Amino acid sequence: MRAKHNIIICLIMILVMLFWLTGCQDDTDGSQSNTSEQTGTKTVTDCIGRQVVIPGHVDRIACLYAFTGHVVAMLGKADQMVSVVDGLKRDVLLTSLYPGIKQANIPVTSGSINIEELIKAKPDIVFIKGETAHNEGEVAKLNKANIPYLVVDYKNMREQQYAVTMIGQAVGAEDEAHKYNEFYQVCINQVEKKVSPIPSAQRVRVYHSVNEATRTDMKDTLPADWLQAAGANNVSVNQPLKLFEEKHFASLEQILLWNPDIILVNEYGVVNYIMTNEQWATLNAVKNNRVYQMPIGISRWGHPGSLETPLALLWTAKLLYPDKCPELDIAAEAKHFYEEFFNLQLSDEEMDQVLKAQGMRKSKGNE
Repeated sequence: MRAKHNIIICLIMILVMLFWLTGCQDDTDGSQSNTSEQTGTKTVTDCIGRQVVIPGHVDRIACLYAFTGHVVAMLGKADQMVSVVDGLKRDVLLTSLYPGIKQANIPVTSGSINIEELIKAKPDIVFIKGETAHNEGEVAKLNKANIPYLVVDYKNMREQQYAVTMIGQAVGAEDEAHKYNEFYQVCINQVEKKVSPIPSAQRVRVYHSVNEATRTDMKDTLPADWLQAAGANNVSVNQPLKLFEEKHFASLEQILLWNPDIILVNEYGVVNYIMTNEQWATLNAVKNNRVYQMPIGISRWGHPGSLETPLALLWTAKLLYPDKCPELDIAAEAKHFYEEFFNLQLSDEEMDQVLKAQGMRKSKGNE
């Protein structure tokens, strides 16, 4: 009788343990949704590994990094942006699609957060860039105001894709983020298949101008990664550059010594500056008229903060190696991108403007 009693107790204990283990497994798989149901919050891991508790449903978003504003708009949440950086208001295509962005306040001046202005906007979450997160004074402002912030930082295409995933989780648009990343990866695979057989010695030597003519790419940066994937020999990578306000610059003397075959520019007007400046005249790229303006759509293609990195990758591969990509139609790919991710149907004339970057971005002080 005692043995039977012990068996029953053992069976009960086994059933309790099984129930407990099953419950733990379910909680692990759906911890964010369970937390959201119970407390109205969810936990998101940002780009520098911080686990941040944010509201389960976000209505008001502050984008203190232009890239995050482009992503939030792509994910269908543009009307929830209440604070932005001034650069977003200069993107003509973006603000024509989402005019409400023009009404958002600008709580950032020269990289410094005006916390009073930010508080006025009453954001549920704030997206900031990595360099802001490394500034103790700026972080202290956000912490004192008790506003949850997520750091968006990346140095290559894979990390940029994670940034989009993270933003999608934060604003409740995971499926849209996943769809974009799928397109991104298809573009990477398509280009790498075309250019990977090209020997290093035969790769085109490229200088990439970021905003100012002499600002360029350092190793472990997004442009360095996508240019390598496009088959470019990026002349500035692994070279000594001057660091100023988190940006890297080459001297004109260095650029003359590198003597690139092609120069890519993502700021409108810089091509004309380079082509008409006598100091640049001896470069092969200038002499052969191979200084190219990169397109500007929602953002400046190829810029370190560009949402259109996959399009920049396609465009550059086609430019550098047209014989390797004869079937690649950049205009068609870009039209598909804008229709798929922004519900925007561009005419041939409008697409031509994007590819030529004509009138697509207002200058500073001309909002």
